Amino acid sequence: MYRETDSNSAGWKTVAFSECLDDLAIAKPRKILARDYTRGGKVPIVDQGQKLIAGWTNDESTALRERLPLIVFGDHTRVFKFIDFPFAIGADGTQLLKPVEAFNTRFFYYACLDLALPNRGYNRHFSLLKEQDLPRPPKPVQEKIAAVLLKVQRAIEVEDKLIATTRELKQSAMRQLFTRGLRNEAQKETDIGPLPARWKIAALGSLGRIGNGSTPLRRNAVYWTNGTIPWLTSAKIYNVTITQADQFVTPKAVEECHLPRVKPGSVLIAITGQGKTLGHSAVTAIETCVSQHLAYLQFDNDDANPNFIRLILDSRYDELRAVAQGGGSTKGALTCGFLKTLWVPLPTRCEQDEITSALMNIEREVAIHERKRTTLRELFKTLLHQLMTGRIRVDDLKIDTSEVEA
Repeated sequence: MYRETDSNSAGWKTVAFSECLDDLAIAKPRKILARDYTRGGKVPIVDQGQKLIAGWTNDESTALRERLPLIVFGDHTRVFKFIDFPFAIGADGTQLLKPVEAFNTRFFYYACLDLALPNRGYNRHFSLLKEQDLPRPPKPVQEKIAAVLLKVQRAIEVEDKLIATTRELKQSAMRQLFTRGLRNEAQKETDIGPLPARWKIAALGSLGRIGNGSTPLRRNAVYWTNGTIPWLTSAKIYNVTITQADQFVTPKAVEECHLPRVKPGSVLIAITGQGKTLGHSAVTAIETCVSQHLAYLQFDNDDANPNFIRLILDSRYDELRAVAQGGGSTKGALTCGFLKTLWVPLPTRCEQDEITSALMNIEREVAIHERKRTTLRELFKTLLHQLMTGRIRVDDLKIDTSEVEA
């Protein structure tokens, strides 16, 4: 299907980016200001940054109706987008790009993605882009390259949708299971809402020891050099089960800094952070120390399934973040004192295990699709560069190019 070739033998022309643009072919729509955004509007607004649709407007006169690559430049971000629908634009730094006839539009977009540009901190923006060069193979080759890359992108989009759907399924299942149980039995009202009549509630602190860790002084080498004891930060909290550490401290650090040794089977909770980390939890499968940004719940007995408690906390993520941000603080944090008094439902251990098994099966499905998406993203990145440099050739490839013919 493909044949390997040295990029120098591809025989393609290289064109200065400034010569690739059909500047006279488009008229920029009027930029939409934040005050003009309309709830329930019909025309999507593409704005500066990673988010594809930043808002909506009903002012159709602002919409550009061509399918165009959209390049967004800013001090803190550099994003390339391909838009398949009528859109308006907002915010400074947005550049609308239409290539000359010699380029397939989607190939041009993919070629932009392969450019080596700084991600942030650069103030020349569009001027820097115009200094680059783009490959210009024959148009039929461009269409084949674009079709190959589009197929991989479509596969990534499928995984994105499957991940979103499976996560929604998990949320729905948690709502049902944590209010009705496994048998959809009669409910009772409690301080934390309706629960199955047979369930108890318990303060999180009654289940075991709750505390948080600390960070040994970084510049003290004796605390870190040749460390053998796992030490976790909140960066690991996105793992459902933590099986290994990226950083290690020495026994001297544990002794002199009074670091708690958290046992396997404990629940870890991110208690600080302004991003998504705050409020997330995980279960550690290893004995470890933790940073001050993590709280731990180390169980006294087997009455509670650690993953059941983790899932309960997961279902109350928004509540935990609201508590941390109470009073309008921008430096949100949960406290161990609050966690000790947090009420949680507590059915029998047998029912906890059954509910946990059902929900973790869904989590495993999410993880499978996330791994597939990661593999596809790596494939796309590799293919993108090799196709754009001619290291992989598609001249003789039979592929449907109807989606990219433009």
